[in-house]
Amino acid sequence: MRKATAPVAALALSAAFAVACAGRPPRSVAHWDEDLLSPQRYRVRIEKDVQVPMRDGVTLATDLYIPEAPGRFPALLWRNCYGKDGYGDMSWYASRGYVVVHQDVRGKHASGGDFVHFRDDANDGFDTDEWIGAQPWSNGKIGLMGGSYLGYTGIAQAVRGSRHLAAMSISVATGDVYNGWIYSDGALFLGFAFPWGAVGMNGREFRFQNPVPVPWPEIFAHLPLETMDVKAGYPNPVYREWLRHPRAGDPYWKDVSYEKDIARISIPVLVLEGWYDLFLRGALQDHVLIARDSLSARARRHKHLVIGPWAHEGGVRNNAPKAPAAGPDRSLDFGPEAAVETRKIYLRWQDHWLKGIDNGIDREPPVRIFVMGENTWRFENEWPLARTRYTKYYFGGTRANSINGDGTLSTAAPAAEQAADSYVYDPASPVPTLGGNTCCSQVPSGPWNQIEAEMRDDVLVYSTPELKTPLEVTGPVKVTLYASSSARDTDWTAKLVDVHPDGYAQNLCDGIIRARYRAGRTAPADLLEPGRIYEYEIDLWATSNVFLPGHRIRVEISSSNFPRFDRNLNTGEDPMTGTRMAKAEQTIYRSKQRPSHIVLPIIPRRR
Repeated sequence: MRKATAPVAALALSAAFAVACAGRPPRSVAHWDEDLLSPQRYRVRIEKDVQVPMRDGVTLATDLYIPEAPGRFPALLWRNCYGKDGYGDMSWYASRGYVVVHQDVRGKHASGGDFVHFRDDANDGFDTDEWIGAQPWSNGKIGLMGGSYLGYTGIAQAVRGSRHLAAMSISVATGDVYNGWIYSDGALFLGFAFPWGAVGMNGREFRFQNPVPVPWPEIFAHLPLETMDVKAGYPNPVYREWLRHPRAGDPYWKDVSYEKDIARISIPVLVLEGWYDLFLRGALQDHVLIARDSLSARARRHKHLVIGPWAHEGGVRNNAPKAPAAGPDRSLDFGPEAAVETRKIYLRWQDHWLKGIDNGIDREPPVRIFVMGENTWRFENEWPLARTRYTKYYFGGTRANSINGDGTLSTAAPAAEQAADSYVYDPASPVPTLGGNTCCSQVPSGPWNQIEAEMRDDVLVYSTPELKTPLEVTGPVKVTLYASSSARDTDWTAKLVDVHPDGYAQNLCDGIIRARYRAGRTAPADLLEPGRIYEYEIDLWATSNVFLPGHRIRVEISSSNFPRFDRNLNTGEDPMTGTRMAKAEQTIYRSKQRPSHIVLPIIPRRR
């Protein structure tokens, strides 16, 4: 079995650790001691399908898990689009002195009304909060819980801000629906938005809970995009609405996408994320905005973030997210510390803010990251890290096409007056998605060996020599690309890779930019002048990884990552309705005047 490095034993730290400075290793995230948590002491009574009224008369089916004891209790609320029945052991929380409120969202499973993705979650969540606060078993305090869409529902109602909300602990979620769920810098999140949004969420039950007879490769290849749902046998008008609104500034997104309104959240928030989760970028953006801009000083001080080496489907419910196995040989191992028991982390957070238990969580640094490569957990005081040294690594060599070329990556700026690499991008034969930040279909996620992609001539490969000393990269990553195309519109992709001594090429983070939206995702579409050189900035999101001695840093540049993102057909037609494909001659410039490069967030090593 491939080991990223030797696992680190759990650390037993004193109470003084709660005020640890940046860079200190935390108490083991994987194994919270029971003495940090509320004890199990109550028998639990369950009331099924209680009908909670919404402002428009629709009622939502809600299960209550109530401690069998006199008095009033704080409530923990899950609002669930995947079905409340069989979703985790809610009695585990209730036995510790909480009323657990578990609700099917509007139009799903046992609840009334019609489900429209994202539309009603803010109002329905607020109405549910007000209902809870008026119940005889409620002490007026509510903690929001859940992962993925359940995390979004929490964010939406926290933005609305019921007076009863006291804290939120959620996983793998973001309030940025436009650029976090559906699009990524102009490209459609096809490998997630279609299978999850058009197929899985089509109907009252989540369809992936049972096998879905969809021939995914055939469906993903279908054109035009606007009829893909019909081709799959799951017509979905919401999916087609997403295609009709490809710009972030469109009013369509105003009441469901909270990338700007997220700072209205005024309660302490804990978010668990994964370096390979599709919501990572949005969650990092949410963290910065709340910690910096919330009108509540308490929310600014107590916005906490935990990031592990997890993919979205590593498990985000009530037990243990596990580090994803690496494909295609399924042999990468981040060690035992990579697996955490989510419910214990959730509970410790809620214990403090809802019950006032002095368990030290409020005195811990706000950011906790898993540093891959060395496979250690570490506390930090902020994100991005204040001590980061942003360092440019320039693309070089004579011909970078494929792993068989000689593309180089170096901190030395190029001296040549003219230097470039070229390839042909054919949307009929796109570069396949090999892992990364996606989920919810047959598209692979997490860390994968990138060799298959690197063998292609339409992938430019730039690598450093083998490293002599460890190099830590932790923080946001971006590529600046000087490029021209023969097409009226095209895409540019970039990927950061850790090449192991045996050649295993582990993807760390990647990104895409659709050329027509190069001026920004709120700007009007602007087609290219064929042959003209433009400057592009590609957001590769973020990572935390130590490149160990004997490893190499690698960057891949291409024009597709399919089906994670939809293909650019290179014609300049509407991506929603286009069917005609054209090959594009792509040129990447790496000269003195046009020095294409990646910016890596280097963290100085402690001596």
